[in-house]
Amino acid sequence: MPSREDISTGIAPVTIGSRHVGPGAPTFIVAEAGVNHHGSAETALRMVDAAARAGADAIKFQMFRTEELVTASAPTAAYQQTVCGTESQSAMLSRLELSPVEFASVKKRCAQQSIVFLATPFGEAEVMHLQDLGVAAIKIASTDLANVPLLDAVMGTGLPMILSVGASTADEIRAGVENLLGQGAGGRLVLLHCVSCYPTPLEALNLRAVMELQRAFAVPSGLSDHSRSVETGGWAVAAGACVLEKHFTLDRTAPGPDQAMSLDPSQLAEYITRARAAERALGDGRLGMTNLEAEVRMVARRSVVAARLIPAGSRLEAGDLTLKRPGTGIAPGELDRVIGRRAAVDINSDTILSWEMLT
Repeated sequence: MPSREDISTGIAPVTIGSRHVGPGAPTFIVAEAGVNHHGSAETALRMVDAAARAGADAIKFQMFRTEELVTASAPTAAYQQTVCGTESQSAMLSRLELSPVEFASVKKRCAQQSIVFLATPFGEAEVMHLQDLGVAAIKIASTDLANVPLLDAVMGTGLPMILSVGASTADEIRAGVENLLGQGAGGRLVLLHCVSCYPTPLEALNLRAVMELQRAFAVPSGLSDHSRSVETGGWAVAAGACVLEKHFTLDRTAPGPDQAMSLDPSQLAEYITRARAAERALGDGRLGMTNLEAEVRMVARRSVVAARLIPAGSRLEAGDLTLKRPGTGIAPGELDRVIGRRAAVDINSDTILSWEMLT
C-alpha cells in the first residue's frame, strides 16, 4: 500500500483511517446505507454487520435535520414518488432521521466490525457532530457542491473529504473543486463521478469521467454508482476508480425512497467480489515477462538447430542452420554469432546447438 504519491500518476493518496486511497492502492469500497434504515437505529446496526460481511471497507449514512434541510412544501423527486406518493420531502425525510446519539452507537458497531464509519452531513451542525464522533472522513453530497458554508465547515475540520459531483455543470465542478483546492484541500480531497439519476442506466454511466476528474484536478477519483448492476464496480475499477460507493439495503422490497435501486447484501457481496477481481486483473502495469509465462516461453520460442549433419571442424554457414522449437538452446537473436564458428564436435541434424558445441 503506497505511503507517498503514486509514481505512475503523480497523484498523492488521501489517508482515510488506516487506509491510503488513490492510484496504486486497493479500491476503497463504500457501502451506501443512506436512509435505507427506515429511521431505525437497530436496522442501521444490522446494515453495518451486513456491509462488513459483504467485504466493504466503509459504510456511509446520511445525517440531517429535516426542518433545517427542506421547506415544508418541498416536493420529492419522481423516483421517490413511485414509493412515497405525493407526500412532501419533509414528510418523507422526517421518518428517516437518526439522532447523534444513535449515530454514536452505529459508529461503535462499525469499530467492532472493523469497517469505517462515514456519513454525509447536510448542515453545519451535522459537520460538528461528525467531527465530535471522530469520523475518519466526511462525504459531501453532489447537491452541496456549491454550498459554500457547508464546504467551509468541512474544510475547518481538517478531515479528509469525499465529494460527489453529480447534477453539476462542468463549470460548477471546476469552480467548486478549485475553491477547495485553493483553500488547501489537496491531499485531503477525493472526487466521485456521479450521475444523479436513480437508477442510472448503464449507457449513462460515462465511466471515462472518472479519470477525467483525476486528470483535471490531480486528486484521487472514483464512482458514486447509482446503477442496479453488480458488474459496474469492476468496470469502474478498470476505468481508474480509486473509490466505489454503492447503495445497498437489507430488503429491496421494503418501503423507502432508495430501496428499489439498492443492492441487497448478497448482491453487494457480488459487486465487491467483481470489483476486487477487476483490481487483481489490472495488475501493476509493468512491462516484461512473469514467472507464469516461463513454460510457454520455453516450449514455444525457438533455438538455433542444425539443419543437417555438421562434421567436427566445419565452419558453420547459414545453410547449416535453422530455427526450431523449443527455446532451450541458443536464441535466434544470436544466429549471427553462430555463423562462422567451427563445430567442436559432430553435430547431428535436428540437434539444438549450444555454445559448448562451437569453437
